[in-house]
Amino acid sequence: MIEIVVETENRERHVRVSDEELGALVRRIGGDDDRFLVVQRIPDLPDVFAQVWHEADGDGDGDYTLEYRDGAADRHFQATVHGPEAVIAALAGWARREAGWDDGPAWSLLDMGPIREVPPLDLDEEESAELEEYVREVLVGGYSSRSELAELAEDYLVTGDHRPVSREQAEALVDRLWLVRVAEQAEWRGETDPERLTRAFTALEEAGITARENFTCCRSCGQSEIEDEGGPDARGYVYFHTQCTDSAAAGHGLMLFYGGFDDFDGFDGSSETTVAVGNEVVAALEAVGLHTDWDGDPGRAITVTPLDWRRRLVG
Repeated sequence: MIEIVVETENRERHVRVSDEELGALVRRIGGDDDRFLVVQRIPDLPDVFAQVWHEADGDGDGDYTLEYRDGAADRHFQATVHGPEAVIAALAGWARREAGWDDGPAWSLLDMGPIREVPPLDLDEEESAELEEYVREVLVGGYSSRSELAELAEDYLVTGDHRPVSREQAEALVDRLWLVRVAEQAEWRGETDPERLTRAFTALEEAGITARENFTCCRSCGQSEIEDEGGPDARGYVYFHTQCTDSAAAGHGLMLFYGGFDDFDGFDGSSETTVAVGNEVVAALEAVGLHTDWDGDPGRAITVTPLDWRRRLVG
């Protein structure tokens, strides 16, 4: 798998794709509402991305406009590339940081205009500290992208019509704290507990248990929406919501909610099915080296504890 995120014009988001999947995404663009791709490495870094535009004209492969930005708006390059195969090779090479990946296309530096200076935040010391602490907490949770974090930061101190933080200021704050977190995670070695959790959830999904991470804002919403996530052969579900993520990131363990889809009414199915699903969840977690606190009571959440919450950022 290539460590990238690919976003399409029609709002699809593909995380960690294979060479074949990247190739298929490039070859398909050209039609209405599906004319470009934006590619970021994992973890996402400010002003580092590649993108491609193609509009089908009925004359075969046609030309593609390929661009990449190398850390700043005044390092934004563009080339015209004929046919999808050269685009696929360039994007894959860029994603993997391969030497000479950019040797083929004839790149030109684009003039993106003057770089706008972002004014400093006009906040008192308490407000500034509160906002930064909030952004750090969400960052540690590890599920939000830079754009999502900027939106949260922009809205956090809003009262009525008073909006003390602009979008540009929010983006600058988030990028600064994001880079600090990226530097921290660069020191991590080996598989982390959240990655073990994802591995367990993937195994449960393959076994017919719908498994969702950081799903909805609370248990009430989770219970009302989880049924729609299940496929036709799903026997049950397990999930945790964003408040559970916050608790895990703060060092308090992770609560998991689970149950069966039999006689589903927005809450649990039969107690027998719920217990059976709970046992499957516990077994999957233990198989990846995570420990649980659960006594088999179908009315009690499964708690993953102890848990070292170090979730690597994606973006």
